[in-house]
Amino acid sequence: MTGRVVGRAWTFGDDVNTDAITPGKYLTIRDPAQLAPHVMEGVDPEFARKAQPGDLLVAGKNFGCGSSRETAPAALKAFGLGCVIATSFARIFLRNAVNIGLPILECPAAVQGIRDGDTIEVDVTAGRIVNRTTEVTFEATPFPPFMQELMAAGGLVAFTRRRLGLD
Repeated sequence: MTGRVVGRAWTFGDDVNTDAITPGKYLTIRDPAQLAPHVMEGVDPEFARKAQPGDLLVAGKNFGCGSSRETAPAALKAFGLGCVIATSFARIFLRNAVNIGLPILECPAAVQGIRDGDTIEVDVTAGRIVNRTTEVTFEATPFPPFMQELMAAGGLVAFTRRRLGLD
């Protein structure tokens, strides 16, 4: 997904690991849609009941660290999050997020300038993050065009199928 999203910010701290995003007790579930009601349960058991599709996660450094399980970004995408903004992402989480088309941006200044509950507008393509509550704008480095094309297609599998003329 690329383009513009608007939603409520849900803030978290540093080192939110994949076990917190999708707890290990759900590892037998392979369908991301079935994992979505449990997303972020490891740090906020009520998150999936309180948040809405289109909302945004804002976190500190090393978001998605820990196990390399692909279910973490897949569950966030299946939940319908508009974007994840973090100071930094664990490398495997970042690759998994891009490969499935989950919008993510690294922007330490935005993380410092966004409070829980703020209304945030993000132009994922341009890397522009606007805190509509405070009217402060932040600039993240957007992904290169070829990666944005991959994310806009819905991820690596969808991108490849399209390029091969299978869809």
